[in-house]
Amino acid sequence: MSKAITPAGTTPRVIFFRHGETEWSLSGQYTSITDLNLTPTGVRRVAAVGRALIGPDRLVDLRHVETVFVSPRARARETLDLLLANCDAQPKPLPEVNEVVTEAVREWDYGDYEGLTTPQIIELRIKRGTQTKDDPKWTIWRDGCEGGEKPADVTARLDAFIAQVIEVQQKAVSEGRYGDVVIVAHGHILRSLTMRWLKLRIEGSQPIALILEAGGSGVLSYEHHNWDERALNLGGAFTVPKEVN
Repeated sequence: MSKAITPAGTTPRVIFFRHGETEWSLSGQYTSITDLNLTPTGVRRVAAVGRALIGPDRLVDLRHVETVFVSPRARARETLDLLLANCDAQPKPLPEVNEVVTEAVREWDYGDYEGLTTPQIIELRIKRGTQTKDDPKWTIWRDGCEGGEKPADVTARLDAFIAQVIEVQQKAVSEGRYGDVVIVAHGHILRSLTMRWLKLRIEGSQPIALILEAGGSGVLSYEHHNWDERALNLGGAFTVPKEVN
């Protein structure tokens, strides 16, 4: 049986942001537990995102945000701070944000591959005998990471988190609030979150192709105003008040 979102009105959204550029995201090195700060370019880009996308009549209206979930890594925390510091603060004062720091949206644990690039990972796997030169190219979506997380591990972590997000949104809507949720996290985990939100398997050699650049954003929501029909919002429409006749 379908579950309609009530009361009828604006459908809650999950708006996510990938952290800004770091030296390792620039070089293509896999970064999970290593704490890196943003590059000067990363700082400028995130500040621009805050000015462009956060504020009244923008993609994110903080008055409509129930909770902000952020990864504990420094690059994610710095990104959130920059987004809020550079957003349109009108109307003043800036609405208070319910910030939750959580391991649920930390980056995929790369284990032995931390700090390596994809060619270096393949070279290491060949050296260890994990794969041969004739094997298909390594992919995190199929093979996971030695000493780190497998696709099944990430699936379990994200499914539990998605249930938490939906619970937060359902409570907000039942109490007459918008129920938007914001997430500030990392490239692989946010792409994995999108796949699980759409009820797609992470495991596989050819997962859905998604690009999320450093400082990039995306929007998830529900189709047909229905809790059971989780969807990717391709438009990412800005929030504007309804006209009153």
